[in-house]
Amino acid sequence: MLPIGDDDTSRGIVPLVTYALIALNVLFFFVELSGGDAFIRKWAFVPHRFLANPFGDFPTLFTSMFMHAGWAHLGGNMLYLWIFGDNVEDRFGHLTFIIFYLCCGLAATLAQLTFSLGSTIPNLGASGAIAGVLGAYILLFPQGKIRVLQGQGVVQVPAVIAIGFWIVLQLFSGIGSIANTTDTGGVAYMAHIGGFIAGFVLTFVLRGHTAPRLAS
Repeated sequence: MLPIGDDDTSRGIVPLVTYALIALNVLFFFVELSGGDAFIRKWAFVPHRFLANPFGDFPTLFTSMFMHAGWAHLGGNMLYLWIFGDNVEDRFGHLTFIIFYLCCGLAATLAQLTFSLGSTIPNLGASGAIAGVLGAYILLFPQGKIRVLQGQGVVQVPAVIAIGFWIVLQLFSGIGSIANTTDTGGVAYMAHIGGFIAGFVLTFVLRGHTAPRLAS
């Protein structure tokens, strides 16, 4: 199921932060393409290198959130951020949303670090932070409907099903990847899971400050 949109009728603000994050990710990707492997090695998060020099490698905790492994990686992440980010930003407000997003990204990176302490493989991508946005969405809009591309048609499904399907895939893939995170590349599933859990927990803390709205 590929999500292609949701109901924005209850949105009360222009999601400036969501748009800015998408633009920044795209811009950073073009810089990454021009910089090549040297740029990736310098600014991606490398667990073994970070543990050897946490202070010197601290900026990569953030720069790695705006890097991607290819066009498909970038496109998929930006699609999810565009669909789900605006609604969450509407509930949290601009400033709180950017803090929330970055905290989810940090939590995702630290979750992946926990299972790949000796890895020298660069970690990059906005997936962990966006997983946090999904965690918030499922709490804030439990009755929300998502338009998904299924086969050759478009159908509406409850948000809990669309996001829940994604969670199950990440969970099973993550469990299978724990023993194989040091020597091979691929998808950082534990970062996805860590980001989602962080988003879920942070939303419990923050949603008391959100404006009550209904999503249909």
